[in-house]
Amino acid sequence: MAAPVAEAEPQASGAPQLPVCLLVLGMAGSGKTTFVQRLTGHLHNKGSPPYVINLDPAVHEVPFPANIGERLQYGLGPNGGIVTSLNLFATRFDQVMKFIEKAQNTFRYVLIDTPGQIEVFTWSASGTIITEALASSFPTVVIYVMDTSRSTNPTDIIDHSFAVEWMQDFEAFQDALNQETTYVSNLTRSMSLVLDEFYSSLRVVGVSAVVGTGFDELCVQVSSAAEEYEREYRPEYERLKKSLIIIITQNQLFEDTVVLMSVLTLDSGSPVLDPSDLILTRGTLDEEDEEAESDTDDIDHRVTEESREEPAFQNFMQESMAQHWKRNK
Repeated sequence: MAAPVAEAEPQASGAPQLPVCLLVLGMAGSGKTTFVQRLTGHLHNKGSPPYVINLDPAVHEVPFPANIGERLQYGLGPNGGIVTSLNLFATRFDQVMKFIEKAQNTFRYVLIDTPGQIEVFTWSASGTIITEALASSFPTVVIYVMDTSRSTNPTDIIDHSFAVEWMQDFEAFQDALNQETTYVSNLTRSMSLVLDEFYSSLRVVGVSAVVGTGFDELCVQVSSAAEEYEREYRPEYERLKKSLIIIITQNQLFEDTVVLMSVLTLDSGSPVLDPSDLILTRGTLDEEDEEAESDTDDIDHRVTEESREEPAFQNFMQESMAQHWKRNK
């Protein structure tokens, strides 16, 4: 089963059609590589061969023709090898983008097979860099692959229709949960309302990577998701990009102004003030100097008063002693 989810500017009329990038994600063993193999064959049969990128270095023999792949020979374990290869791949992803741009007039789809350990791609900086780089230039659709195989006996495999019904019909999902008494079912029941809202925004397609059924419907849903990308995601991305450029320009102008003020201050022989110093003064520099002079006057005044109080006290003591001697005579 594949659930494509897309993101968003309509292309100008007459502009070349950009290829749709399909990022295939899923848990380890869910059948991502097999799915990419079947989808590649399906698109070849339709006369629209895809541009394929393999990001899974753990695959010893890639079962489909890959235009770009990665291999790592550092003597690392499987997880360390995947993380290291993704990091190295991300540092050169600008070259991959150039390859895709050169091939955009030839290929309609770009398939990207990701590592089996989904957390390595979705929770790493490399995965974010790769995903955002693709989505900033091309219509990008995420296809999450999950294996829904169930069997009532060793020879009877139940198809995916039950899972599609659960995702689209909340009551059917509740009825299925009520038949279960395990802890997992209780947990799922408590999350069912959240899951219902989450599933409502997903496109769900049932496919068979073995038989090949459902891939025509998948292509229809991918085209719909690509239109949603152009209609909703791309305009928002361009708006945010323009806002960021304005902020960066304003900050640069402010920094240039501060540098110019500093140069002028140095030329005049006055001390260089930081912008925060100018804000904290809450006035002009002359006013601050006047306040400083006023504070100095206050300090000198207090010292003068203390110097006057000492002789006055001595005179008072002398007069008191004189009166004391007169009374005792």
